[in-house]
Amino acid sequence: MKVKLLMTAFVCAAAVYMAGCSKTRSENPARSSRSALTIAVIPKGTTHDFWKAVHAGAEKAARELDVKVSWQGPLKEDDREAQIRTVEDFVNSGVSGICLAPLDDTALVTPVNSAVQQNIPVVIFDSDLKSDRYTSFVATDNYKGGQLAGHHMISLLNGKGRVLVLRYQEGSDSTFRRESGFLDALRKSPGIKVISANQYGGATRDSALRASEDLLTPLKQGAGIQVDGIFCPNESTTFGMMRALENAKVAGTVKFVGFDSAHELVDGLKNGHVNALVVQNPLKMGYLSVKTMVQHIRGEAVPKRIDTGVELVTRDNMDQPAVKDLLNPPIEKWLK
Repeated sequence: MKVKLLMTAFVCAAAVYMAGCSKTRSENPARSSRSALTIAVIPKGTTHDFWKAVHAGAEKAARELDVKVSWQGPLKEDDREAQIRTVEDFVNSGVSGICLAPLDDTALVTPVNSAVQQNIPVVIFDSDLKSDRYTSFVATDNYKGGQLAGHHMISLLNGKGRVLVLRYQEGSDSTFRRESGFLDALRKSPGIKVISANQYGGATRDSALRASEDLLTPLKQGAGIQVDGIFCPNESTTFGMMRALENAKVAGTVKFVGFDSAHELVDGLKNGHVNALVVQNPLKMGYLSVKTMVQHIRGEAVPKRIDTGVELVTRDNMDQPAVKDLLNPPIEKWLK
């Protein structure tokens, strides 16, 4: 009888143990405990000032919401395989949620779908994905940003002139929308001719500088250059083109509208080598990406799309308090 009682107790204990071990991911205590949430934040790259501001915003949200942010991404913004591996590694480690800025709107669909299938929610930020499996999309209205640049270029040129666009890289949804917005705006001004819009600067400042020099060299004529306006859709292409114009000693003679607010670009705006910058709010983007993820995990309803705003900055408005905050986000405060 004693043996039977012992065996019965053993079986019951084993059943309780196995029930505890067989919980699904959605029942993971890390999901239910407010202090145990770990949110993976995966940028396109980690070198540009833009991504440092995103990181600062993510950390700001993490401190306010009492969660942990695990920040990891490719060094350069052209390493799709590295970003895919990073997503897969975070899925395998069982993080509470993933915030991702996809390098490629198609290549990242499969790893994102895999995460969702394993009950790990995904918030997409900065650049869209050709999927509807994500929880929310937190980003600039990039098409609007491109249109702001296009309308300002028309104004700078009084509706007449030769314009070129140095694109970023294929597969990037955010910059594609900026380029499209810019070109669509110019189509309303028949006096403007687009002489080049099919060249790509690439993910680094060095590659963008080389591409810019290749574009400008055939246009040089004596001490001048045969182009009236230039648009670049992100930090690396704007920086590379600015340096190429400076090296060719024509900076300031060509109307130049860029994107983003690295300190070198702000200096270019101050000294007249850049006429305008379309500026996003990357700190807000990082903050809202993490906040939206945490709200979702904690059972709150969240919007499917969140617009983080966009502003055209010139020398005329760059000293306004709200604009100064965009140009100089408090990165060090949150990344100490």
